[in-house]
Amino acid sequence: MGRDFGSYLLSEEERERFERDGYIRFPGALDAELNARCVAAVDRAWAEGFEGDLRLDKSITQRFNLLGFIGHDRLFFDLVCYERILPKMFGILGWNIYLYHSHMTVSGRESGTYDPGGSTWGWHQDSGQLNNDLETDPRPRISVKVAYFLTDVSEPGRGNFWVVPGSHLRNRIELPPGGRGQPEGAVPVLAEPGDAVVFDRRLWHSATPNYSDITRKVLFYGYGYRWLHARDEMIYPPEWFEQADPIMRQMLGFSSSNHGRTSPSPEDVPLRAWMEEHAPQLTSA
Repeated sequence: MGRDFGSYLLSEEERERFERDGYIRFPGALDAELNARCVAAVDRAWAEGFEGDLRLDKSITQRFNLLGFIGHDRLFFDLVCYERILPKMFGILGWNIYLYHSHMTVSGRESGTYDPGGSTWGWHQDSGQLNNDLETDPRPRISVKVAYFLTDVSEPGRGNFWVVPGSHLRNRIELPPGGRGQPEGAVPVLAEPGDAVVFDRRLWHSATPNYSDITRKVLFYGYGYRWLHARDEMIYPPEWFEQADPIMRQMLGFSSSNHGRTSPSPEDVPLRAWMEEHAPQLTSA
């Protein structure tokens, strides 16, 4: 994969939409060939995950969530620095970032039928305990996630990701009594295969059951500030890191010292030099 970041910088219109809604969809971020390769790689990981005693009866619910998956295939690893999406991340967060979280989700058909007023699987903001520890209102952004949708979720009822647009600026939302139905303003995110959805970790969102015959497959990559502790363990062959360029090594968490995570040197954050040269309008002190 190339490093033509300059062709995919965050535009002002995209920034305005992201700041307003808390998320933005990028149609066709993965072209058809790359998307097909990703689907094949997910299928291999899915098969491995259900070997032996872990294999589920194909007639019942299937849900698979693999944390820190980037070492399962070189393709997943290379997407960490994907030229069409990483510029959106550093356009939002700045240069002091890395990949702190990743997970692959696969969900097969659930029993029942789609009901737009039905239950979801837990409305939340990302980052768990962080939301209890921080005191401001709204809480700080801290991280941004991208979801690569590999299969067709262009219609509701296919395990769609539901969101409340604009809710990233609210620490709380009102949930319907009894947990049934959706909060006011909630909408399903509809996406074609290959679309990417970038969203603020504070955006209130929820997973939903998949009532279709299309197995839902999604890759999530979370980028946060380098001082934020990794959320899951990402293991990959050492030679992949050795072969990586400096910006990729930054994304993988390289730091010359622990001190460099809070007071970075140029060696720690080569992305800063790239941005100062090629996108000075996006840099900050």
